[in-house]
Amino acid sequence: MALGFWYGLAVLMGLQYVPLDRNHLSSSFLNLLLQAAVHALGFALWTPPIFYLVGRYISFSRNRFRYWLLWGLGAAPFVALYSAIILLLSPPFDAVLRQSVAQSLHSWLQLVRAGFADEMFVYIAIVVAAHAYEYLKRVRRQEAEKYEYQQALVASELQSLKMQLHPHFLFNTLHGIATLADSDAQSAKAMIIKLSSLLRVSLDRNSADLIPLEEELRFVRQYLDLEKMRFGSRLTTSWSIAAETAGLLVPQMILQPLVENAIRHGIASSREGGWIEVVTSTTDGRLTIRVSNTAGSSVAKSDGHGVGLRNIEARLRYLYSGDASLRSTFGDDRIATVTLTLPALESRVAAAQSVLEGKDQQCAFSSSMTNL
Repeated sequence: MALGFWYGLAVLMGLQYVPLDRNHLSSSFLNLLLQAAVHALGFALWTPPIFYLVGRYISFSRNRFRYWLLWGLGAAPFVALYSAIILLLSPPFDAVLRQSVAQSLHSWLQLVRAGFADEMFVYIAIVVAAHAYEYLKRVRRQEAEKYEYQQALVASELQSLKMQLHPHFLFNTLHGIATLADSDAQSAKAMIIKLSSLLRVSLDRNSADLIPLEEELRFVRQYLDLEKMRFGSRLTTSWSIAAETAGLLVPQMILQPLVENAIRHGIASSREGGWIEVVTSTTDGRLTIRVSNTAGSSVAKSDGHGVGLRNIEARLRYLYSGDASLRSTFGDDRIATVTLTLPALESRVAAAQSVLEGKDQQCAFSSSMTNL
């Protein structure tokens, strides 16, 4: 890299200061390229060592005066060694005698005196560039460490939010069981067994933040089965799940609080009961999940921002960085709807299945063409 940089710069400087002979254009240009290669090699040999020394001893820059004094003194050996390389590779040429001058201390001193200012300027440029490179490396390393820290913090907060849902869900379900303990002990016992099975499913889940939608829907169905034991015929459910949405990824325990909220503010507060409908669809790379329910009298008194909804909004903010939304509406027909919009992220299993299906279809097509 150093050789390429200095060679390109040396060619440009040569074209600026050394006019080409129009009568012998090709030979003069070739001579310029050779001279540029010699000067580029002189600078390129010392560029990596300077970068190494800066990286190795930049920690001593706390004493700035001594540090920069040492680098300033380093200009003398740089100029001396550079001139020695130029003298060794390209001896001075005597235009009168039309021959190269013998290498000597006198010719080396003349070479140093003729170009020491330019060479010191180049030395300073290399030293400054090396320090700028070390500074950028440090900034990049700090940004990487900051990013890792933020990722760890977000993961910790997400885990905290996820753990917050379990006692909240458990408390509300146990409260429902307690209401049946005196009036219908048999149903309360069945609910406890159903709850233990549901908790086992919850504990068996891995720690991944995102799971396929079909797994989340399976958990919600089991939860609604538990609530049906409590409300009986007062609770009816309806499902409209698009087939292409089953393998898409959603956060764990993202739908259960929505369904629980619908029961608490809808069916539980209405004497006639009501219904819950869950609809999923995809449009333009977005997954939409809509939970609708008949609303009870408590909806007007509720601000719609309980523990469950606040938890969902916080998790969406951490997981999707503003690329997901949660919207609640309440129509004149007393139907409450919560719409969850997420990026349509496909799980690896679903992606692999789609690839296999595509290959099967291709094979079937090839087979049919062969038969034809």
